[in-house]
Amino acid sequence: MSDAEHAVEPRESVCPFCGVGCSLSYVAQSGKSTGVEGPINTKGEICPKGAAAFDVVEHDDRLTEPLLRDGDGFAPVSWEEALGRIEDRLGTIVSAHGPDAVGFFASSNCTNEENYVLQKLARVLGTNNVDNCARLCHSSTVAAMQDRFGAGAMTNSLSDLGEADAFLVTGANPAEQHPVAFRSYLLPAVRDGATLIHIDPRANDTTDAADVHLPVRPGHDIPLLNAMAAVIVEEGLVDEGFVDRRTTGVEDLRTFLDEVDVAENADLAGVDESDLREAARAYGEADRAAAFTGMGISQHRCGTQNVHALVNLALLTGNVGRRGTGVNPLRGQNNVQGASDVGTLPSVLPGYRDVTDPEDRQAIADEWGVEPPAEPGLTEVEMTHAFGDEIRGAVVLGENPALTEPDGNSVGAKFEELDFLVVIDLFETETAQYADVVLPGSAWAEKSGTVTNTDRQVLRMRPMTDPPGEARRDLNIVTALGERLTDRSFRTAPEAVFDELTRVSPIHGGMSYAGVEEGGQRWPFPAGADSGTQILHRDRFASGERTAPLVPVEHVPPAEDTADDELTLITGRIITHFNSGALTRRSETLSRMADQDALRIHPDAAAERGIDDGDEVRVASERGEVTVPADVTPAVRPGTVFLTFHFEDAPVNRITGDALDPTAKIPEYKHTPVSVEPA
Repeated sequence: MSDAEHAVEPRESVCPFCGVGCSLSYVAQSGKSTGVEGPINTKGEICPKGAAAFDVVEHDDRLTEPLLRDGDGFAPVSWEEALGRIEDRLGTIVSAHGPDAVGFFASSNCTNEENYVLQKLARVLGTNNVDNCARLCHSSTVAAMQDRFGAGAMTNSLSDLGEADAFLVTGANPAEQHPVAFRSYLLPAVRDGATLIHIDPRANDTTDAADVHLPVRPGHDIPLLNAMAAVIVEEGLVDEGFVDRRTTGVEDLRTFLDEVDVAENADLAGVDESDLREAARAYGEADRAAAFTGMGISQHRCGTQNVHALVNLALLTGNVGRRGTGVNPLRGQNNVQGASDVGTLPSVLPGYRDVTDPEDRQAIADEWGVEPPAEPGLTEVEMTHAFGDEIRGAVVLGENPALTEPDGNSVGAKFEELDFLVVIDLFETETAQYADVVLPGSAWAEKSGTVTNTDRQVLRMRPMTDPPGEARRDLNIVTALGERLTDRSFRTAPEAVFDELTRVSPIHGGMSYAGVEEGGQRWPFPAGADSGTQILHRDRFASGERTAPLVPVEHVPPAEDTADDELTLITGRIITHFNSGALTRRSETLSRMADQDALRIHPDAAAERGIDDGDEVRVASERGEVTVPADVTPAVRPGTVFLTFHFEDAPVNRITGDALDPTAKIPEYKHTPVSVEPA
């Protein structure tokens, strides 16, 4: 491809690096992205990751031709040979073992259209073994909110949340991970007098703006949230009118909370009782209080129960169905919400239709001409656990599970047991190293289609350039696979795929590609709507019911106890990196700005172990170990250590455990007992 053919056009698209959905353009003079006014970043602001988003697009390491396994390495081949090999090998697996012997890994890095076609391919082939990386971050949030409200998504919009009088941010660090949303919508309200309550074991940039910080002991959110609910009941802060009109089960919950000892729960949660009471009062007394959740609350084996306890607070205080209120998950990629919305989940079809419901399956069959399977498939982590046994072949689109899944050493061993692996990606990632065929896909700036941001807005992705060399757009790759592996034809134009989505997905009904083009549309999209529904659950919950249940939530201890000589490891992000780091660690701009990969450790724990700031330390669990420098800081609570999960030199998921939430099947990344000692 000539330089002229690969030229970057000055068009607008959506930043790939969090769920906010900032609009970006390209500055040819600098080779960098720039923010432009859009539906979310109305003033054109972007964060450091957004400014460096183009670094990865034109990186020298990009895959530019299909690769076929050749001994311990790869050899370049034609597209025809690569696709033919996939057709032959996956076809053989299906013939010998059935379609459930193949697993499909979708991606929140990919568009709605790309994910929709991938899940359609899986189901037309005959399996519900399709999942996406939301399984690893917010599946427990979705499970709890879907159960209680009928929709597992933000209840409100970013634009109305600035009207809140109090913010309860639990297990999230939006100042660093969603900086445009924080600075544009939350921080102005805080400066205008809104109270910010931050629940997090680690003090960080969000804590700097907080009025109350509750440094919860990892794995003990339920005792803390139950104690806050008990204070709200005890001090008469319940919105009795709302509870009477819009909830059920209040007497059972009151009976349960009567037995909650606030001081005892505060001690169990590792927070000061007076601070906990102050937080409960601030939330309960506010006319409008909005809760935000992140992976700190979801990535536990009790993640679903954590969110149930948070939902109780919102319902008790009437903070649902109004501007400036609600329960609002903050998504970590630009299409975490959309990937699930379009059906890349093993138990639901597009629009959250139930795979076990005959009417829902028939509605899909009327469009596809094929009825999806009736039995739920395996989740992402269940699929990797089954590699070599139930699962013999896999297709991984734009994800890096060899690095992002817990107990990484065991996951690597399971990848070795697959009969056949296809990886579609930009780079030769850790996952691609196990592949039999690697197909070169498209970066965010090469995609055409839509994504759905954290507050349910469907936004337009526009291609600014073409994929390099022989690389192809992901939608074209997945479509080609579908037509080779099944006897069906698949639409290849994003507009046509989106139109099909609106016919089969109830939440997308009424939307149009042209309407999205004009500035975004938010689901649900009732007839006659301008831009969609900003606030869910106003008069009825998304379940169709006028009421939602209040439910007692018992504490669920972490899967593994931390011994007296151990520390509890929590993992997370820093502002300059993203997910496994496959993209952002290749950015020279972000690498220059990034902190080194270091273990944040409290001074007391460091002194006990003879560790000084900057010393190399060995961090080990029963599953593995990594060696990193120590960053001695009081920002982490005593008894805990913090390590990011972005760096290839210290793949922290060699250490983390794979205990799963029984409902959402999300791993417990946020509580791993470890030993720490000088290296």
